[in-house]
Amino acid sequence: MPQLSSIELIFKQGTDEWEARQLVQERLATVQTLLPTWAAPPVVLPPVSATSRVMQIGMSSKDHSLIAMSMMAYWTIRARLLRVPGVANVAIWGERLQNLTVQVDPKRMQSHEVTLGAVMEATSDSVDHGLLKFTTASVIGTGGAIDTGTQLVGIQHVLPIVAPADLARATVESKNGTSVPIGDVAEVKEDHQPLIGDAVIGDSPGLLLVLEKLPWGNTLQITKGVEEAIKALEPGLPGITFDTHIFRQANFIELAIHNLTQAMLLGFLLVVVIVLGFLFEWRVAVISLLTIPLSLLATMLVLYWRGETVNTMTLAGLVIALGSVVDDAVIGVENILRRLRQHRRAGSAKSTASIILEASLEVRRSIVYATLIIVAAAVPIFLLEGLTGAFFRPLAVSYWLAILASMVVALTFTPALCLILLREAHVERRDSPITRWLQGGYTALLSRIVHRPRRAYAAFLAPTLIAVIIAPQLGTSLFPEFREPDFLIHFITTPGTSAVEQQRMIVRLSGDLRSIPGVRSFGSHIGQAFLGEEIAGVNFGENWISTDPNMDRDQIVEEISAVTESYPGVYRDVQTYLNERIEEVLTGAKEPIVIRIYGSDLHVIRAKADEIKELLAAIPGIKDDHVDLQLDTPQVQVEVDLAKAAVYGLKPGDVRRAASTMVAGEEVGDIFRDGKAYDVMVWSTPETRSNVASISDLPIDTPSGSVVRLGDIANVTIEPEPNVIERENGSRRIDVAANVSGRDLGSVVADVK
Repeated sequence: MPQLSSIELIFKQGTDEWEARQLVQERLATVQTLLPTWAAPPVVLPPVSATSRVMQIGMSSKDHSLIAMSMMAYWTIRARLLRVPGVANVAIWGERLQNLTVQVDPKRMQSHEVTLGAVMEATSDSVDHGLLKFTTASVIGTGGAIDTGTQLVGIQHVLPIVAPADLARATVESKNGTSVPIGDVAEVKEDHQPLIGDAVIGDSPGLLLVLEKLPWGNTLQITKGVEEAIKALEPGLPGITFDTHIFRQANFIELAIHNLTQAMLLGFLLVVVIVLGFLFEWRVAVISLLTIPLSLLATMLVLYWRGETVNTMTLAGLVIALGSVVDDAVIGVENILRRLRQHRRAGSAKSTASIILEASLEVRRSIVYATLIIVAAAVPIFLLEGLTGAFFRPLAVSYWLAILASMVVALTFTPALCLILLREAHVERRDSPITRWLQGGYTALLSRIVHRPRRAYAAFLAPTLIAVIIAPQLGTSLFPEFREPDFLIHFITTPGTSAVEQQRMIVRLSGDLRSIPGVRSFGSHIGQAFLGEEIAGVNFGENWISTDPNMDRDQIVEEISAVTESYPGVYRDVQTYLNERIEEVLTGAKEPIVIRIYGSDLHVIRAKADEIKELLAAIPGIKDDHVDLQLDTPQVQVEVDLAKAAVYGLKPGDVRRAASTMVAGEEVGDIFRDGKAYDVMVWSTPETRSNVASISDLPIDTPSGSVVRLGDIANVTIEPEPNVIERENGSRRIDVAANVSGRDLGSVVADVK
């Protein structure tokens, strides 16, 4: 990415985030003065979570141009969405902000004897705020006021230049002192900035709004707030179509919570059936069934007091703890019931309260010890570090709390409820038919085992031996596969590919993917956005697909993979957002397997990376193996010949500034109207900078008033240059990465090592 540097700082776990950000800002302030004056000030991006993307909203219209939509998105929609609590940033891909461009024509300038510097100075002096420090327009004064003695009357200067036609009538001074309208030497038009990225919505260019959340933001609440904001904006934006289905992280969360809730309800129903079927006493069943939800409710209250949110991991912890919760609920009631039967059968004079207390104390020690053992078994989870620990810790916390809450309920609420419901109840023993049937079968089986112990040993050793044999064959993976209904496809072409060609290929890819049954929406962002966190060239595309969750997911994945594989010479993969984010946070890459090579010589580490890639390709289960696209791309180099330039009285800086303005454009001022700011650019006509040969023909004004070709005073050549340079702790690096398919991750990693 030319003219762009990105620095990532990784702090030790436990570092105060706000203190770290403050220290970074202070350090940046000390080095900012050392940067070149033409470099934009470094910016620290807002804090976002690891899975920061909450939603991606597509904008398209048949009635409005991309420039008009961009102005609406930047000045109206983005400003409104940033007010939604929890939203950290809104990046807009495909953004084309309107500006006023003065495209100078070298031939017309020469015929009117006007220099490029004169056009820049005249343009800067004609607008609200000139940015050229050597012009008087860079100093903005107030209008002042008139004091009449009895009244103070303010003076306001109204700028007459608000449209291209207005600026075209402003004059520029020629070499012979005459005034020439700017429109006579340049095309003045409304245009947009050079694109560093783009977006495709459906089958045509559009805008893609990427919303990121703060680390402490609740995804479901933010999503609701964003959708309400979009709904409120729609009546005031006629002709604009919003697609909120391209990516919506809440879909997966809602689906996961729904599935886990169903699992908990199903488990509870099974508990109801088993308790009623085995205890065969409705009062006892009611006591057990009331203590189970009470334990879970107590857990949820503690989580709420801790500031935790209900998510897939906390619910998973509750599901895992459900067995222990049921055990605590049943064991105490069963012992109380047994003691009540014994005392009443023996005609004991003890009160029901005393019997219940004694029975509860009998099981207290076993319940407490069992709880402590279970809690101790989960301690290693809290010792996990990094992302792994952060991922599993909520599960362990909810599991711990459920176990502890269950113990407290079993020792307090259960005896109290037993006293209320069993004080006057008849509790004579009545075995259920299920219990009698199981006891009969168990008695017969036990008698056989007791008389033939070898069979018992064999029955124990056989499954143990089978487990020992099978265990090494079981796959290992750090995280489960997240079956999200939305997919992410990376589509990376050769570095140096133009934005137009990348867009053409992605539009074609969109048509192929949207023809797959079950695909609902498609959106893609190319390159980077001005306010986005993605650092990539225009050869990099991320394609987002939303599918129908009721369709066969595996079949859709297979068809999507088949479509992407039909594009030769392009790196592509099919992932889900959560898996991609986890891998990138763990390794800095988007694949589960990454081999990082360090070295000072770029050519050496590239060669080693190619060797490792060949070795990886031979390992079963390796898919999409590739080396980072750190390639040499052609770049035009302009080196001023000092001797030739001196003949015309030119200095290298003069040549560089003139050529850069003609090729890249230069912002010379701003126009402010209707609460918006519009950049004013001086550039050249597209024909002037259409190809490499035209660069050599760029006219350079000399101090004597003549014009000389750039190629006559400088060497203009095409040289190979790295498209990107990656460094870690000051050392150059390159990655060899791969995905895994058909085998478990642990086995493939073992083969790679």
